[in-house]
Amino acid sequence: MILPLPRFAAVATAAIFLALPVAATAGTANTTGTFTGASDHITTGGVTIVKTAGGGAVVILDENFSLDGAPDPRVGFGTDGVYADTSDLGELTQKEGLQVYIVPASVNVDDFNEVYIWCRQFAVPLGVAALK
Repeated sequence: MILPLPRFAAVATAAIFLALPVAATAGTANTTGTFTGASDHITTGGVTIVKTAGGGAVVILDENFSLDGAPDPRVGFGTDGVYADTSDLGELTQKEGLQVYIVPASVNVDDFNEVYIWCRQFAVPLGVAALK
């Protein structure tokens, strides 16, 4: 599910999601990464994966996120340089700024080590963030 919100509403939404309790595992921290461009595109900024107490997760593109543009950009996950079509979180709602994407229950964030901005039309990565 995507939350297409104006910038001020996205900030409030992100604050709500960040206030949710993270997974109860001791020592668990949010997973983060920084985008680098791919396929001759400029993609920059940070991404954070927040696990919630109910076993869900959200993907937050930081307010410094930016994509130079492309047709049909999507948000999803991959592993070791390979995008997983089944991880698609939906259309990128804006080319810049803070955005929140809810990860569906069918996607286990622990199965992936990268977040992608993916061009579905041409099946190429626009940006990749390795998760730490």
